[in-house]
Amino acid sequence: MKRTMHLDDLLKDWEFNPHTLNVRMVKGNDGRDVIQMRVDMGVLQLETTGRPDGTPIEGHPTYLEYLQEAVLEEPDLELDEDQCMEVDREFMQFYHRRICWLRLQYYNRAVMDADHTLRLMDVSERVSPDEEWSRSHEQYRPFVLFHRTQAAALGALEEEESGEGAVMAINAGLETIRQFFEKHEADEHFEEDELVVRLVELRETLRSEYEVGQTLREKLTAAVEQEQYELAAKLRDELNQRELE
Repeated sequence: MKRTMHLDDLLKDWEFNPHTLNVRMVKGNDGRDVIQMRVDMGVLQLETTGRPDGTPIEGHPTYLEYLQEAVLEEPDLELDEDQCMEVDREFMQFYHRRICWLRLQYYNRAVMDADHTLRLMDVSERVSPDEEWSRSHEQYRPFVLFHRTQAAALGALEEEESGEGAVMAINAGLETIRQFFEKHEADEHFEEDELVVRLVELRETLRSEYEVGQTLREKLTAAVEQEQYELAAKLRDELNQRELE
């Protein structure tokens, strides 16, 4: 008897809701965890480790790792059309999994996948076939940094109740985004950028809700600006000690 290959029961039992991100964690046939995302007219299934489609690339868990090794062997490597397509595929796969992790509140996993995407951006920019292709990807760096900053802040809230770690994570993310704007000579657009505004609003909400005053790094910055160098040295030592812990 021919086996029926369709998703009728799955789609019927899990209705698509266009107003939210439909995500769940389930067990595969072998007991491994997999992520499923309900999309219009179907379901995406993503692996939780390695490349989301679970397919090794040239003997490597991800295309990023393949490219990193390829660049070591051939420093003047330039991506061809097929390689550009593989980079784009990996960008999209990790985007889908990143937003799934955020929805499932696996914030550390979301940070890891954002970092993977940022490293892939760095490598692909180095071996890009032309500036237009590079720009088409670099334009999304602030968006990836936005997700990473959100995840880092919310993850920090889970680890400690004071809220200071979350505020520090947002400040660090904002500084990295600022550097992106400076690199592309768009400093004047930084403060009005929608993603920046949303992160600032989140930071100030956390300050109010958790009664967070100035963080150590903010106090250090203020001390330097006011030329209070002895205080700045003490704050820097305290900050370094905290980071070691």
